[in-house]
Amino acid sequence: MILGIIGSFLPILPGPITSWLGLFIIHFTEAVPMNKAFLLITLAIAIFIWLLDYIIPAIGTKRFGGTRYGMIGTTIGLIIGLLAPIPGGIIIGPFFGALAGELLNNSDTNTATKAAFGSFIGFLTSTFIKFVVAVIYLGLFIKIII
Repeated sequence: MILGIIGSFLPILPGPITSWLGLFIIHFTEAVPMNKAFLLITLAIAIFIWLLDYIIPAIGTKRFGGTRYGMIGTTIGLIIGLLAPIPGGIIIGPFFGALAGELLNNSDTNTATKAAFGSFIGFLTSTFIKFVVAVIYLGLFIKIII
């Protein structure tokens, strides 16, 4: 469950699906019997959110005139922001990554800034949705165990 919450921020680890695996594992214990319909519904939600994770940033980037370079820059900026020992790196990293990606794509500064903002908004929206679902799954996990 904790890995699922962490996965909400890391682009490599699918947060809601990882959280769902916690619910799935607890299903096999005799101490906590779980309804199969519950598992299927939560799996469908996790897969839907996982798919949205690829669509929402692209929509944000395209809506503000961004390119694939901006989306790649957002991901690289996120990784650097996570590793950098600066406060708020996880938030400012994706924005500056998208900006750098758009500037490398030969966009003018105004267009690159606008596209970077769109990519950043898409990333934040997607991350927020994944985080909320992972926390809800954690709450369900705790409720089931107790």
